[in-house]
Amino acid sequence: MNISHIEHLGIAVENLEESIKYYETVLGLKCYSREEVVDQKVKIAFFWVGSTKIELLESTSPEGPIGKYIAKKGQGIHHIAFAVENVDKALKIAKERGVRLIDNQSKKGAEGLDIGFLNPKFTFGVLTELCSK
Repeated sequence: MNISHIEHLGIAVENLEESIKYYETVLGLKCYSREEVVDQKVKIAFFWVGSTKIELLESTSPEGPIGKYIAKKGQGIHHIAFAVENVDKALKIAKERGVRLIDNQSKKGAEGLDIGFLNPKFTFGVLTELCSK
């Protein structure tokens, strides 16, 4: 698996508008894009910090993954995403190396990226996302 960089840090938030305001007015960052990923039941806002992105995630349903996460653990860092050349190959390698997968094959995520998640029980408690263009 060839990881080139941290693609983004995903942060679960209860209120996207309030969170955007904090990141813009307090931290001085600029939200460069917003989108909704309907099948993942999430609205997203993006910020650049150097060459890494911050991805704010607000659930559109309490039954979505972010809604369930916030109900269980509250707001905060949800996942770290690493850029790889090919998500499906990286998922296969992770599985061969003994990591249990959440996604056995890639799916479409925000910004048109192919994404796949590793089970945090096998990544020392860190939900890990693999991304490729």
